[in-house]
Amino acid sequence: MNLSATDPTDPTSPTDPTDPTDPTNDEFESHLEDWHRRITIVGDILIVTGDLHHRESKAEAQLTEWVANGAIGIIDCRIEWSDEQLVAQLAPEVAYHHVGVDDHGGTQSDEWFTAGVTAGLELLSQLETSQRIVVHCHMGVNRGPSMAFAILLSLGWGITESLSAIRAARPIAGLIYAGDAVEWFGRRQNWTPEQVADAMSEVATWQEDNDLDIAAVIRRIRNAQ
Repeated sequence: MNLSATDPTDPTSPTDPTDPTDPTNDEFESHLEDWHRRITIVGDILIVTGDLHHRESKAEAQLTEWVANGAIGIIDCRIEWSDEQLVAQLAPEVAYHHVGVDDHGGTQSDEWFTAGVTAGLELLSQLETSQRIVVHCHMGVNRGPSMAFAILLSLGWGITESLSAIRAARPIAGLIYAGDAVEWFGRRQNWTPEQVADAMSEVATWQEDNDLDIAAVIRRIRNAQ
């Protein structure tokens, strides 16, 4: 469902106190811990979100919500932590794949995208009606959304189509590794240098047209935790 810019339930609305993209909004910090862990659904097959809470009771509640929304597997993109044992304990029916990488802001490797997408496509091949997979990192800002983008590309989605779908579902998605994902995908598809350059230009144009103050988003999430 597309929410209007003035809808108070829309997290991108300038009147919404939980808006993480509004630098003038001082009220949303108390709500943002919950915001980055909200479920956001992309393409009706991917759940893109933040990580499980460090308190087991809250993590269990999140897992219950994930499963209720069709989750059959998890792609965890954090290098700093693994929830493999916790998921096995609380939701053994959910497959867990840890493809951790550092959110360093530099180039992400082909190996990282290959590992995450391979796991994701394997899980997606098992989906039945109303089932989904979870792709997440810590805050759900860069690594998780970028991996979700790579998965969508591998499913045949277009570049702008994929980026826009992720941002529409998750307004705090920074997607700073989208360019790396496109180069990885181009190499897998044996694109010519010209095709890769055109694809990278499409990513850059989308990012310019959909600018997000990622540092402000991350700072506000940290302040709320």
